[in-house]
Amino acid sequence: MTQVLIVEDEHLIARLIEMSLTRAGYACTVAGDGRTAADLIEANDYDLALLDIMLPGLDGYELLDYLRPQGVPVIFITAKGTVKERVEGLRRGADDYIVKPFVVEELLARVESVLRRAGRGNVMQAFDVVLDAGEHTVTQNGQPVDLTPNEFQLLEQLMRNRGAALYRDTLYERVWGGDRAETDTRTLDLHIMRLRRKLHWYDHIETVYRIGYRLKKE
Repeated sequence: MTQVLIVEDEHLIARLIEMSLTRAGYACTVAGDGRTAADLIEANDYDLALLDIMLPGLDGYELLDYLRPQGVPVIFITAKGTVKERVEGLRRGADDYIVKPFVVEELLARVESVLRRAGRGNVMQAFDVVLDAGEHTVTQNGQPVDLTPNEFQLLEQLMRNRGAALYRDTLYERVWGGDRAETDTRTLDLHIMRLRRKLHWYDHIETVYRIGYRLKKE
């Protein structure tokens, strides 16, 4: 499972990030100050770090120096949002930069993008299925499952948001890259039907009336 270090001294924001990433299938560790984060970095291996810049103890730029030798990708999440400050963060070696306040969907998209560029795996498990977004593989009870690209992306979205009802339009946008056309109103339903059949998940993928679909938690 992908390990993410969150370094944020504002408790509510740290909690929001942690909950959002945990629900999306990431394993999260939270530190509220720079020195605690530095100790964690020295003792553990992380796939990604989300750093506030203005922190008690060591600031985000100093923590970046701890992470750079390990090759850990970094996203700065900060209220320092001028063009000059964003450029400074990127020049110092950050892989991306998000300004507070942010939308959770944007955060998740940027995390996925940075991990993909860094070649870091992102392994999720639900029931008897393991999906590795980095390797683009799906196995069930240890056996490979043959999915089309759209079926894979659809399954990934359901697993990343396990337990949450996903709107049909949201799934169309994330999987097919745009709003659904009137002529394609059955496309999503057909792909869900194929996923249920291929995985034998007839009860695991739920239809949510007037909303879309949800992957059951248990």
